Amino acid sequence: MDLPPIVPSQSLANVRYEIRGELMRRAGELKKAGHDIVELNIGNPGLFGFRAPEAMRRAVVENLDHADAYSHQKGIFPAREAVVMQQQERGVLDVTADDVFIGNGCSELIVAALRALLDPGDQVLVPSPDYPLWTAATHLALGQAVHYPCPREAGFVPDVEAVRALITPKTRALVVINPNNPTGAVYPRPVLEALAALAEEHNLVLFSDEIYDRITYDGAEFTPLATIAKGCLTGTFAGLSKVYRACGWRVGWLSFSGPKDHARDYLAAIDKLCALRLCSNVPGQWAVQTALGGYQSIHELTRPGGRLYESRRAVIDGVGRSKYLDLVAPRGALYAFLRVRSDRLGEFSDQRFALDLLEKQHVLITPGRGFNVPYADCFRITLLPEASAMAKVFTRIEAVLDGYAQGTTRRATRGA
Repeated sequence: MDLPPIVPSQSLANVRYEIRGELMRRAGELKKAGHDIVELNIGNPGLFGFRAPEAMRRAVVENLDHADAYSHQKGIFPAREAVVMQQQERGVLDVTADDVFIGNGCSELIVAALRALLDPGDQVLVPSPDYPLWTAATHLALGQAVHYPCPREAGFVPDVEAVRALITPKTRALVVINPNNPTGAVYPRPVLEALAALAEEHNLVLFSDEIYDRITYDGAEFTPLATIAKGCLTGTFAGLSKVYRACGWRVGWLSFSGPKDHARDYLAAIDKLCALRLCSNVPGQWAVQTALGGYQSIHELTRPGGRLYESRRAVIDGVGRSKYLDLVAPRGALYAFLRVRSDRLGEFSDQRFALDLLEKQHVLITPGRGFNVPYADCFRITLLPEASAMAKVFTRIEAVLDGYAQGTTRRATRGA
């Protein structure tokens, strides 16, 4: 039977998510053929042997009898109250449990927050490089993602004056990702103050993606944006997946601070979207109070001698030994955003390199263009493998780049 094609929605035309795109599908084919793949494309702690803290596991098990029914669409009260308490400890005193939404990870809440806000053609200021879900969710809501530069030469910190120049009457929101994915930048307080001032001046909703809020290195100081932004509605996103190594539990939260009277209809719209999906994963919600109020074991991993710290150092050392790579050392989060030196290799394609590295060395990375940048000489890796494994990864990366330098694979790279 010859059936007409089923055409996907045009709302997906500009949606990209290369972190789990064609390269990952090809990696799956190679795994089925018996190859071991080093998967550096996703910050997935459980894949590399990390475990959620035992106290969180116990909290879930001990409350299973209370987890069979749907919860309130915003989440169970103890979880939302724990988020309130954390904000109060930080000096954010205007958040109540009614201002907190628990979701199936932050991803669901990002989609809901933008879906509830945007009309067709509305603009959202998103950093470049960005975590691509923010751009994708803007397009899904029929909005326009306008990317503001975070220049490499400035340590991937936002160019505030460039942000200002991009604001138009159609701009509805400003997105800040700090600590940053993919670059690992941790933004200085004066930059955050300037961004908050812009949002207040132009009555923008300020979205602060802080999923890596406790993951910093070498004394980098993380400043919660809600402690600065007092004159505009500020939505802070965080969750259990990264700091608490519980990605598969799918528990994230969004808390709103700042003035809210003018935003009641908007907050009600988010509540409606949360009601449509009934509620988020209830068993995992019972871990939130224990996670936020308990011992913060992440600091054991990020201090010198800790696993994340030493893996990060292995990345820095690997770049230092490379003939072809540069790096702005990550100060936070779980990633490094590396640059390939075109002055030593000439013409270069991040997409072709990622495919060659996968096919020849069985290492899966994400090309830089997957993070909505205008250049093609960068790629992202996660810091999650152990330091010894990371050193081996750089040997494989160097082998592919040596091949380019010697001309053995350059022809395949041209035009990619």
